[in-house]
Amino acid sequence: MPKMKTKSSAKKRFKMTATGKVMAGQAGKRHGMIKRTTKFIRDARGTTTLSAPDAKIVKGYMPYDR
Repeated sequence: MPKMKTKSSAKKRFKMTATGKVMAGQAGKRHGMIKRTTKFIRDARGTTTLSAPDAKIVKGYMPYDR
């Protein structure tokens, strides 16, 4: 069997933790910060772990990163 390919877009956007969770950048911070609350901006710093259904999809894109 040939090797499976990793999606290049996924390897740039996601990282796997040691326990197998998927880390991703926080959504909703590209533009429109004036209308966002200060609490939202503060809580949306850095990265976050994806929910289980989303993580399952991303893991399919990166078959060797588990």
